[in-house]
Formats: sequence, structure tokens, C-alpha cells
Amino acid sequence: MTETRSNKRRVVILGSAWPLRGGLAAYNERLAREFLNQGYEVVIFGFSLQYPSILFPGKTQYSTMPRPEGLEIKARVNSVNPLNWFRTAREIRKLNPDLLIIKYWLPFMAPCLGTIAGLVKRGRKTRVVSVVDNMIPHEKRPGDHLLSKYFVRRVHGFVAMSESVLHDIALFDHQKPRVLCMHPLYDHFGEPTPKHTARENLGLKAEGRYILFFGLIRDYKGLDVLLHAMADPRLKESGVKLLVAGEFYSDPAPYHQLIKEKDLSDRVVLHDGFIPDNEVANYFNACDLVVQPYKSATQSGVTQIAYHFNKPMVVTNVGGLPEMVPDGIAGYVVEPDPLAVAGAVNDFYASDREEELIKGVEKEKEKYAWSHLTDAIMSVGNIEE
Repeated sequence: MTETRSNKRRVVILGSAWPLRGGLAAYNERLAREFLNQGYEVVIFGFSLQYPSILFPGKTQYSTMPRPEGLEIKARVNSVNPLNWFRTAREIRKLNPDLLIIKYWLPFMAPCLGTIAGLVKRGRKTRVVSVVDNMIPHEKRPGDHLLSKYFVRRVHGFVAMSESVLHDIALFDHQKPRVLCMHPLYDHFGEPTPKHTARENLGLKAEGRYILFFGLIRDYKGLDVLLHAMADPRLKESGVKLLVAGEFYSDPAPYHQLIKEKDLSDRVVLHDGFIPDNEVANYFNACDLVVQPYKSATQSGVTQIAYHFNKPMVVTNVGGLPEMVPDGIAGYVVEPDPLAVAGAVNDFYASDREEELIKGVEKEKEKYAWSHLTDAIMSVGNIEE
């Protein structure tokens, strides 16, 4: 990028992106496209090393998809090399961006992201805004509070993805501007298609009742709660099957044992592995209902994929999930308890509520345009159009 290109506003996004995989990369790439669509110049500074292998719980950090077309992505950042942070900050400062956007999700990243933010911020022109998924992580570790405090001091303002995160930011800072903007739709995984087509693509029977648990499997996401719910006689008698699609980031043995103990082998379809972007649509199109039985949460990208594919949801009454899925309109909000989860799934089928709730989903998802997020970021950064 050179100075001659730049009558436009310049935006740098610092965080996960291709060749890394996952929801964070998908989010940053989709945000970049929104800014591009609005006429901004955009560069993503991604990670050359996000997590050391010893700290990564999955099989691989890297995507099998080709480089996204139309995006300028520089894989520069090494999360554990301080010398690299200074080099990266210097490169960003040479671009002289109007805005640096940093997705914050884990205190482990605070030294890296906070140091780069602080160095870029010294240039005075660049405003630094953090889009915060989690200020306090689900799986807490010693030093989390100090690390997040370090990061908070080095940005100008915050966009929180949920009310609970907005509250958590206030634990670290009372002065800097902050706004709430709910997670936008993940609308880049394909389009809604008939259930029977998606089920055929997944090797499932065209007829039947399928509910979906989607995403990385961590203990706080409550798959065990859902498996206990699947053992409920009401769901067994009505023939409900559970499609689990995601890679284990926790020990899989207890989940397999639970499936065996509850005699669920013929009613749980387990697709154990990371789901590439080009296969996500099949899983959501194949199901009737998406279930998120989380024991703790702030917000969830799974919710926003479900909205895009017009799928009603069962979510638990934790974190920002009830804000995103109004009870009785777009789905069910229940306690993270097997009996409550089973009751919601049973009511969905027994009361034939699919058509009614789909209408609610279609109306609710109008709230989650990406332009709302870019507006919020520009407002917090005090960037005028």
C-alpha cells in the first residue's frame, strides 16, 4: 500500500485471518469485506504464529481453504515473540491508518496485542478500537485480570458483543468510550437449501427429526447436558436424533462414555472434526433446530450462523445468549439443565412450532447487519465519515 492510493480512509484489522481457520478468522475477514464494501482501504495483519503447538488443543490451526479473494492479508504477528511485536507495530505505523481494530478474546493475547496497540497509538493519528468477545475468559487462569488490564490501557475504546461483556469492561476501565453491538450475521457460509438435499450430502436419511450441536467441543459448551437431555424418554419416543459437528477441544472420552451409558449410539451422529467453511451450510440446512446448551457464555457465532440459515434455536440462560435469541420468538431460552433442554426440544416438535419460530428468526435477524458493527466501531473511534 502506498500514499498515492489513499484518498480513502485506511483501516487495519489486527487478529486471526487466513491461513488460520476458525470463527475468529471468519469474523475478521467478513468485517474487512464490510469496510471494503463501504469504500475503505483495508489490510488485515494476521498471525504467523497464533498459538504455540503445545498450547493448541486441536489438530491443526490452519485452514484447508484457498486464500480469500479480494482481501489483503499479511501473516505477520508472532504471539510469543516481543521483537516481532515491535516490527509489526512499525509496519502498521508506516501505513498511517485512521483506525486499528483489534479483536480481543483471550488474556493470553494481551501482551502481544496490547504492545502493538500501544506502539501504534503513539502515532497520534490512529485510533485503536477493540471488538471484545470476552474480557474475562470462560476457562480462567492465574494472571488473567492483570493481562486484560494491560490490554485495556492501550486502546482508545471498545465495542462489546454482549451486555455481559460490556459490564466486564467496566471492571477494568470507567472512562474510555464503549458501546454494545451484538454479533453480526455469519452470512458467508452459503445459502439455505432444502433439508433433504443437505441430509443427502451428509449421508443422513431424508426423513426424521434432527437437532444440531455445532462448533468446537469444550466443556463449558455443555454437550454433556445435551446428551443427558437426549436420554429423556420424550425425545427417545419421538425419534429425535442429535447431529454433533465439531472438533473436540476437551477430552472426548467422557462424551463417548456418556453416549454408551445412555444407549444413544443409534441417535447421536458424531462428525468429529473441524468443519471447513464450505461444509458448514450442509449441517445447518440439514437440521430442524440448533441447540446451544452452554454452561457459560458471552455470545456465540453459532447463533449468527443459525440466524442466517433461518433455524430456530434452544439456548441456555447464560451470558448474552438470551439477548440474541428472544424466548418464544426465535427459539427457547432455558436453564442449562437436561430436563429443561429436553422440554424445549420436545415442545418444538410436539407443538409443531417450527414454522412459527422460523418467522420469528427471519424478523429478528434483521438486527444483525454488519453495517451496525462498522458504525459502532467508527463511533467509538471518533472517526467521522
